[in-house]
Amino acid sequence: MLVSWPLKISEAPKTNSEFWKTLFPVAVAHSIGHVAAMVSMSIVAISLTHIVKSGEPAFSVLVSRFLLGETFPVLVFLSLVPIIGGFMGAMISNLAFVFRNIFSKRGMKGKSVGGMNYYACLSMLSLLILTAFAIAVEGPRVWAVGWQRAVSLIGPSFIWWVVAQSVFYHLYNQVSYMSLNDISPLTFSIGNTMKRISVIVSSIIISFCTPVQ
Repeated sequence: MLVSWPLKISEAPKTNSEFWKTLFPVAVAHSIGHVAAMVSMSIVAISLTHIVKSGEPAFSVLVSRFLLGETFPVLVFLSLVPIIGGFMGAMISNLAFVFRNIFSKRGMKGKSVGGMNYYACLSMLSLLILTAFAIAVEGPRVWAVGWQRAVSLIGPSFIWWVVAQSVFYHLYNQVSYMSLNDISPLTFSIGNTMKRISVIVSSIIISFCTPVQ
């Protein structure tokens, strides 16, 4: 986005200090959500993480009910029961992303910043938050050791995997935020659940040859 704005590929957002102040709690939830998901996937199978994260719509209903005062029919609550469960890392990620989605929806209402640029600003602020924590918790020395170990285990292609993941992950999130601009946080969470089905299936068939009974 820092490249596309000067090149006029997309219009740069018009922001002020109030916008960034409002964006900060969203960036905190965004950071926690991504880190917690990575922790979960480093410990358990990717498919299990996404099964647990499919409980996001349930969290969306609960948070919307108690935070925004929105009400839902009983059948909506009952339909969410079968998809609730799981491990702590993925559950924390669910809750963090729900807060992120709801606060993002609030932040985009009546603002001149649309979904694409809102996510760009969110990513930048989240990067600053994560950099500070990463330096405090791990530091450059640990990063260097981890990087060398990854390259030794996977080979030079590790770098390209990271680059490809970064590009596609950003594009996915940017399209998601363009959608969130026009739909409710609950609809957004349900759409995410459908995404997780394709992630689980593709990880079984293509990437990791996970045996499934």
